[in-house]
Amino acid sequence: MSQNNRNTLPKTRDLPMPAVVQQSYGLSEQSWKVLTEVTFPTAKTPEAILMALDYCKARKLDIFKKPVHIVPMWSAALGRNVETVWPSIMEIQTTASRTGVWAGMDRPVWGPDVTKTFTGRYKDDNEQWQESSVTVTFPEWVAVTVYRIVGGKRCAFTEEVYWLEAYSTAGGKHSQVPTAMWIKRPKGQLAKCGKAASLRAAFPEECGYAAEEMDGKTLDDVVDGSVIDGEATHWETDVGQAGDQLPESPEHTPQVIDVSQIHPKVQKAVAELVRRTKAAGAWKAAYDYAHQKFKGIDLTFALAELDKVSQVEPKAPPALEQTDNMGIPPLSAKDMAMNQARQTLGHAA
Repeated sequence: MSQNNRNTLPKTRDLPMPAVVQQSYGLSEQSWKVLTEVTFPTAKTPEAILMALDYCKARKLDIFKKPVHIVPMWSAALGRNVETVWPSIMEIQTTASRTGVWAGMDRPVWGPDVTKTFTGRYKDDNEQWQESSVTVTFPEWVAVTVYRIVGGKRCAFTEEVYWLEAYSTAGGKHSQVPTAMWIKRPKGQLAKCGKAASLRAAFPEECGYAAEEMDGKTLDDVVDGSVIDGEATHWETDVGQAGDQLPESPEHTPQVIDVSQIHPKVQKAVAELVRRTKAAGAWKAAYDYAHQKFKGIDLTFALAELDKVSQVEPKAPPALEQTDNMGIPPLSAKDMAMNQARQTLGHAA
């Protein structure tokens, strides 16, 4: 199998153009075709491209210059890929430049070359696992220095990024085989990750992770932060008193999420909320807790993650209510087990 053909999709695609594309963005059908076939050739849904359009509109960026990428990432909680939007390394540099205190960047400094053979599985164009073996020569690490004006002085910020910790795999965390781009450009891809890491160090409030770092990763990698910089952030969460059923008419629907706009602490908190909710079946309590704990885009993210899981997880049975004409029947073994799970969910907070 040719390495260049790995992870590529057919060039002819037919994603329907939503009416809002012309109404809100003034784009023609031809422009939409360029977006779906050239700018974002791997996007699987129109919603993902709409989110990229919103991002570029808010940031006053030309979407046809591809300042953002649509990256499918594996979600262990959902058991499937989720389309996410991440800024490119050029967009992160643009963000740093717009602060007015970016003072330049040095050329990358490379570690010694390493040659390693990767043998294992990867996913082909039909999402089927295949066996492969490939030998790659790559720099062990890269260090990039970014400068920022702090208190009138030009200060240096340098981060080291290691190839084996940063490279993208052709099948998520269950694969060790690099993606085609990391095989073709082992130094170029690592350089982008090195730039992004140093830009984050210099501009922690303005710059986040780059698409080049997220390709081939999983949402779990984002939550614990271990893949990129080895630093995990722990945030304790509460679920509160457990309820027992999902609202019958949710006011929200699952949607594509721009994970780069969600703080890692929030992502970790939501992942823990989803985990506990799945274990206890406390759907109503989880939604109530999300509304109390989160606001704005964080709330949208939390509700979307709960919505996704609630569609594939069985709902807990409705709570038994006492009426004037009916006493409460004795609890069955299943009900007792469910109550115990709900209590565990509440006390774990």
